[in-house]
This record gives sequence, structure tokens and C-alpha cells, in this order.
Amino acid sequence: MHQAPTTKHRFSYWEHQSFFGPADMAIIGAGLVGLTAALYLKQRRPHWHVVVLERGALPSGASTKNAGFACFGSISELIEQEKRGDLQAAVAARCEGLARLRELLSDAALDYQPVGGYELFRHEEAELAAECRDKIDYFNALLAPVVGHARTFRDASAEAGRFGFGGVGTLLKNEHEGSLDAGRMMRALLARAWAADVPVLTNCAVESIEAATTGQLLQLSNGATVVAGKVLLATNAFASELLPGVAVAPGRGQVLVTEPLPTVALPGTFHYDHGYAYFRQLPDHRILLGGGRNLDFAAEATTAPGLTEPVQAYLENLLHEVIVPGRRPRIDFRWSGVMGFGPALAPLVEWARPGLLAAVRCNGMGVAMGAGTGWRVAQLLAGE
Repeated sequence: MHQAPTTKHRFSYWEHQSFFGPADMAIIGAGLVGLTAALYLKQRRPHWHVVVLERGALPSGASTKNAGFACFGSISELIEQEKRGDLQAAVAARCEGLARLRELLSDAALDYQPVGGYELFRHEEAELAAECRDKIDYFNALLAPVVGHARTFRDASAEAGRFGFGGVGTLLKNEHEGSLDAGRMMRALLARAWAADVPVLTNCAVESIEAATTGQLLQLSNGATVVAGKVLLATNAFASELLPGVAVAPGRGQVLVTEPLPTVALPGTFHYDHGYAYFRQLPDHRILLGGGRNLDFAAEATTAPGLTEPVQAYLENLLHEVIVPGRRPRIDFRWSGVMGFGPALAPLVEWARPGLLAAVRCNGMGVAMGAGTGWRVAQLLAGE
């Protein structure tokens, strides 16, 4: 009588031994938090077998879908965030995370550019512009111990003319923001992970995590199972699928990229509408523009990929009326990415139960918070 097929009959002996075999640490999610946690953990525990499991062919969250802003907040954003917690500590964590990311991978690998960041205010937003302008000295003093400079923000309205914006009356500049290439960042992290003997297994969605006598038992959608001593859940907005009730809500961000516009020069990163809209010029002269989830928070509180007509129309109007007034460039790329949000400014890093740690909720600041969160997670997992 033939034995009924099991998981062990679907994969080879070699695959079981080298990829799905018992692990000291299984990390769910190959985004910025998951991969940096893996690298920092291997630095502390080089003898540990660490494996990263990713549901998609590429990271499925926002790590490869973000705008590549190395930022820590425009003044209008900081005004609102200060109402929710310790702003100085939050900005310190963002600056630390960016510093760790740059140290871990190098500016060359990231294509990091210290271009500075601008916040735009249209003429009809003069009242908000005045409120933010009046806060420049306050935030400069608050952030000086964190940023290490006495002057982070300044009024740059005199520069508005050189960008060719339409209807913009005020520009405020953050001197210490930059940009990076999100795709190169993730390729570098993936290469570093494999070089550190950390297998990153794609198309390996985790369907369940169960406590077992030998640790944590992970059932994968491809039929394989992985037993790990400890598990890190680093799937951000998708965390509730495996950990119902976790305090993180999804927020979808929609993005578009134009055809190359070689006659346009926009050095810097740009924020608008309390930070809910953002844009920058890419090295090949295309304009990347994203945001608009504040038009309908409920509709964008989803993990489903997709584009909506109201948000795309908002972004295109901003492009045509403000960024390149009078022009209608072709749109060559459109996509969406899902971020994780919550009431607190800090990411959520906590033990869901013995052996299962969750590290989620970067509140739209994943580029700034990811490496710092990964470093903190590695300390916890290594027992330091």
C-alpha cells in the first residue's frame, strides 16, 4: 500500500535540510524591519540559524513601494504629531534609524542624497503657512539636541521661483532631510542577508503560528512547515492576519511616476497638505508623486492593493496645477503600498506570547524607523 503524500514528499531532502529545517529564529516578512533585524541578530548570534519567510515574490508591504524619503517630519506634520506623544523622542528614533540604515548599507548602496526637504503652502493656505512659520524657532530649539544642529528649519520662500511651482506662496525647508533609492536599498539588504547565511524564502506565506513543544510551528501556504525556537512577526499592516487584535491599522498609499521631464529641475524632497502628499524628482528626471489617503481614510484603511479614482485625480491635479503648471506629462507607473498606523508615535515592539515577538506600526515612517526597529528587535531576541 502506498503511503499518502505528505509535505515531506513535496520537497527534497536537501530543501528540508537547508531551507525548511529547524531554525533558531524565523522572521516573517522580508521588509526593512525584518531584514535589518536578521542582520543585526546574526551580528550578535552568528551561530544561530535564522530564516526569513516572505509571502510575495518581493516584499509585499511598503519597503519597495515607498517614495524613498529619508525624512523625519515637516513642520505641519510635527505640529500634529506633538499632540500624540513625546515628539522629541519620536524624532530622535527616526534620526537614529536613518543613521543606522546608512551605516549598515552605506550611502553609495542606498544612493542617499542629502538634498534637504521642502514643505509647500499654496496662497490659499496662508493661515497654515503662518502658523508653521511661527513654529520654526520652537522646533529648531526642540530638535537641536536630537539633530545636532541649531538650525533644522528655515523659511525658503525666496526660492519658490526657481522651482516653477504654480500658486505656491510659502516654502519651508528642512536642511537635514534626504532621498534614497528604495529598490537599491532592498536589493542591498537582500544581498547582505544571503551573504550572512540568512535564507530569504519568497512565495512562502505563513498561514498559522502554533506553540509547540520544540518552539513555534509555522505552517506555510506551500505545504511546508518550519519549526523555530522564536518567531518575529514583521509584516507591519498585515500583522493582524496572524495576530488578530494587534494594535495596527493599515493605510494604503498610492503613487504615480511620470515620463522623464528633462527640463524640470526639482532638487530636494517635497511635502504638501500636512505631509499627506509628497513628491520628488528621480535621477532619470521623472517625477514621483504620492499620497492622498486623507481624502478618504476609511477607503484607504485596507491591505488590498489598488488605485482609486479620487486619489489619482487629486495627485494628477496637484501635478498639473502646482508641480508642473500648464503641463500634462504622461504617467508611466502607478502603484500602491500599505503602511501600518496606530495611536502612538513609536513602533509597536512587544511579545505577543512567549516565543512570538511582533515589530510593526512604523506610522508611515518606515524608511526612518525600520533599521532602528530592527536593531531594537535583535537586542530583545538575543536576550540583551
